[in-house]
Amino acid sequence: MQTLLILNIVGLTPRHLGPLTPKLAAFAARGTMRPLTSVTPAVTCSVQATFMTGLAPAGHGIVGNGWYFRDTAEIGFWKQSNQLVAGEKLWESAKRRDPAFTCANLFWWFNMASSHDIGATPRPIYKADGRKLPDCYTKPAAWRDTLGAALGKFPLFQFWGPGTSIASSAWIAAAAKMAIDEHDPTLTMVYLPHLDYDLQRHGPDEQHAAVRQSLADVDRVAGELIAHAQAAGRRVLVLSEYGITAVDRPVYLNRHLREAGLLAVREEDGAELLDPIASAAFAVVDHQLAHVYVADPGQVEAVRALLAAVPGVEAVWSGAQRAAVGLDHPRSGELVVMADARSWFSYYYWLDERRAPDFARTVEIHRKPGYDPAELFFDPALRFPRLAVLARLLRRKLGLRTLMNVIGLDASIVKGSHGRPVDDPAMGPLIMTDAPGALAAGPVDAREVKQIALSILFKEPGLAQVDTAEELAQGAAAI
Repeated sequence: MQTLLILNIVGLTPRHLGPLTPKLAAFAARGTMRPLTSVTPAVTCSVQATFMTGLAPAGHGIVGNGWYFRDTAEIGFWKQSNQLVAGEKLWESAKRRDPAFTCANLFWWFNMASSHDIGATPRPIYKADGRKLPDCYTKPAAWRDTLGAALGKFPLFQFWGPGTSIASSAWIAAAAKMAIDEHDPTLTMVYLPHLDYDLQRHGPDEQHAAVRQSLADVDRVAGELIAHAQAAGRRVLVLSEYGITAVDRPVYLNRHLREAGLLAVREEDGAELLDPIASAAFAVVDHQLAHVYVADPGQVEAVRALLAAVPGVEAVWSGAQRAAVGLDHPRSGELVVMADARSWFSYYYWLDERRAPDFARTVEIHRKPGYDPAELFFDPALRFPRLAVLARLLRRKLGLRTLMNVIGLDASIVKGSHGRPVDDPAMGPLIMTDAPGALAAGPVDAREVKQIALSILFKEPGLAQVDTAEELAQGAAAI
């Protein structure tokens, strides 16, 4: 059995391989690179579930980063339980073939309640007084203390939010090296999220200074991890989930539904909360795709016609039509809506900013009824945003309640998005490996990734068997 590192570098595209990414470009030049055809929606939770199971969202059930849970009548994003993912996972298939197989899963989503052997994922400590403290959840539980002693606390506030930086991806890569050295797993799965952030902030323009710096940073961190894995005798498979496209038009589906009298809100303490129970229709938006839940089957076509006429909407699928995009699943909305290439869907449902809920101006990924990329920015109205954060932290340290309301409500600030199929494969996701013969000619479907990984792990016929320690060491030296 061949040991393997699967490295998920979110947002990396074939176009990025070049002078700004010398280590990754060298890896591609020595191995094989192909464009990757993603699933719909091309968002983290859906794509990772497809990589893990070889199934489309209609098969594994992860229809987005979040959806409406009909049994609890609640909208939920960024759930962590692996039990939500249907289908046999990559490591489960491998263990069935060889019980000695072990897997380390580092920061891929659905990391908890999972059958892998070693795991780590973000898990903040939520205090009763409103504080959110950096932490992570690990398997085995004691590994959290080992990682903390060696690397410090997981840098949660550099993982997501306006303070994101390479620090979180560097921490994850360092944890992956420790997993390889201390546990020697057969398969090591690693998720590096850093590149995605500045591409959403600024768009995919490589002339932007922040984008160029992000490419250089992730190239250094990924290159060092690849070299470490190869020096330890591992093959390497590099993936990305999607490509970022430039956008300049946020689309507010929920406001259109509200103006049509279909979306209901509940007033609490002077603010408005979306009320899915009382709504005739509402949208759970996720980048460039939305699930629209319609209470009365007799209203589905009327709501479809309403949304199809909204500028920025490219397609609306209902009922069995959802099978065309792999989303004919009970968790999906009665309608699935896709934006055009220059547009994305904002969750905003209020018609007056003064009525927006308090969490709208905070980093609050679990309470918002949709994905909010504005959380990547400090409110432009704050003259000294970092001082504003420090002042609020000081108030909390003094035992005073305070709201970390440092996020603005201007969705137009976002310049990059994803979720729909890309128009140019050079701007879409990729797959590359140092295992000769593992990738056939032409684009690779995301549903094939699981089988490709198994083929490398079990040295299946058709792969060129050149995996000697000397040759892998040569690859590591070249990165």
